[in-house]
Amino acid sequence: MPKMKTRSGAKKRFKFTASGKVKRSKAYRSHILTSKTTKRKRHLRKGTLVSKQEQKAVSMMLHR
Repeated sequence: MPKMKTRSGAKKRFKFTASGKVKRSKAYRSHILTSKTTKRKRHLRKGTLVSKQEQKAVSMMLHR
């Protein structure tokens, strides 16, 4: 049987932590930044973890 292919979109968007959790970046940081406050933009810079409910789905996309 051939190898399973990883979802390319997921590969670019998610990384795994050492403990096996899934990291992601936050949305709403790509354009129309003039209407967003400095504080809001600063908080969007930081990464965060994928929610517990979604973690299994993301792991499946990345075959992990």
